[in-house]
Amino acid sequence: MRSLYKFTLGLAVLCSMLAMPAAAQSDYPNRPIKWVVGYPPGGTTDLLARLMGQWLSQRLGQQVLIENRAGGGNNIGTEFAIRSAPDGYTMYLVNPANAINATLYPKLNFNFLDDMAPVAGIVRVPNVMTVTKNFPAKTVAEFIDYGKKNPDKINMASSGSGTSVHLSGELFKAMSGVNMRHVPYRGAGPATTDLIGGQVDVIFDNMPSMIAHIRGGTVRALGVTSAQRSPALPDVPTVAETVPGYEASAWFGAGMPKGSPAAAIARINREINAALADPAMRAKLADLGGVPIPGTPEQFWELHRMETEKWAKIVQSSGAKAE
Repeated sequence: MRSLYKFTLGLAVLCSMLAMPAAAQSDYPNRPIKWVVGYPPGGTTDLLARLMGQWLSQRLGQQVLIENRAGGGNNIGTEFAIRSAPDGYTMYLVNPANAINATLYPKLNFNFLDDMAPVAGIVRVPNVMTVTKNFPAKTVAEFIDYGKKNPDKINMASSGSGTSVHLSGELFKAMSGVNMRHVPYRGAGPATTDLIGGQVDVIFDNMPSMIAHIRGGTVRALGVTSAQRSPALPDVPTVAETVPGYEASAWFGAGMPKGSPAAAIARINREINAALADPAMRAKLADLGGVPIPGTPEQFWELHRMETEKWAKIVQSSGAKAE
């Protein structure tokens, strides 16, 4: 009888131990979630994280706290997120630099595709070729003409080396024959401030972080970098209308450190997809020039693989270097 009692007690303890992970996952999340952004406040990555973070906070019943870790061409924030505990309470705002840096930087301390777990795609947006409001050229064709007549005079800002903002400009340089001096910043916010102030001449910034300034008249849009015109700026032509074949766009999503709980990834994926199906959220993203990219984590990572291959070719053909 005593042996049977010990066996039964031991079995009960074992069952309770086995049930603990399931219980821990079923009540996820039970504390705030940190969302790492590799740029300072003010740019598209930060804007999208705060917009989606607010939605997630309401849906999850826990705060989603944005943590900006800028520098190193986005690599500082990326590595911090990758090295964080894979417990489902650290997310990362995946952005084009993660695809570009795989080729742009000869040696990184991580392999992004292997070390980050995909969670969900959020949105794809065009970049906008934008100049100071007093810049002498008012069209892409006039910009090219001015640039060729004034070699090395144009300063091209970017949100950092290796960003889609940087590479969109490098692609334009290669395809138009206009030489511009690259001036990298630690994010789109400070770059935009200097563009408005006239310290730099042009930027190929993501539409969400630039569109309010364009509509407000503090800067002037010459062209969008997508293959078709954007409904958000219907009167702005594409760069390709002047430079045939030119196309570049940015895309964003969410990731977690590799090894994060499948239940956490599934929950966040479900809530982000719900946001992308919500009419009010879709309207906000459309007003920023964004097109939702819902789907599974695997579909998002397939997009990332394709973009990594695409940008590798652009980095190599343009000769772009990390600065």
